[in-house]
Amino acid sequence: MGIEYEIRGRENLPKDRPFIIASKHQSAWDTLIYNIIILDCAYVVKRELFWFPFFGWFLWRVGMIGIDRGGGARTIKYLVTASKQRLADGRSIVIFPQGTRTAPGTQVPYLPGISALYVQCAAPVVPTALNSGVFWPRRTIIKRPGKVIIEFLPAIDPGLPRRAFAAQLEAAIETATAHLEGEARAALEINARPD
Repeated sequence: MGIEYEIRGRENLPKDRPFIIASKHQSAWDTLIYNIIILDCAYVVKRELFWFPFFGWFLWRVGMIGIDRGGGARTIKYLVTASKQRLADGRSIVIFPQGTRTAPGTQVPYLPGISALYVQCAAPVVPTALNSGVFWPRRTIIKRPGKVIIEFLPAIDPGLPRRAFAAQLEAAIETATAHLEGEARAALEINARPD
């Protein structure tokens, strides 16, 4: 496949307590990497994944949090309750705050689930940027060789008002992601030049 990866900002992951990763989501790669970096983390996933034989049973067995993306307030309540339990068990949470994979360079609104977790779970939130979609685009089997970079940004500690948190989170993720996407595209252009 020719895909390498680099982790930046590992020092921004809290070491003394579980935390919440709020990550950009651009490709299937994103759903694999966090279990390598953060042992025994619980992903927030769409409930439909639990319906797949074997895979769904595995997700349930390892304690992933399956949510109904169209469930409104009921879903938020369940998300908060399940996340509090995982955090109390010492597990960190991984959530994709836009709720779906987004192609590089596109803007998709951030959903209220991450703000609810921030306000109600009293855990630090680590904004996380990446450029995986440049090399492993969504809805395609074609992958480009290159270096996927994942960058953990400084944690946002509990205590901000909901709107201030949401604005800070989105600005941090989107700014860093745009930078990483630019870095990836520049590397692709250099590699594509004839000698």
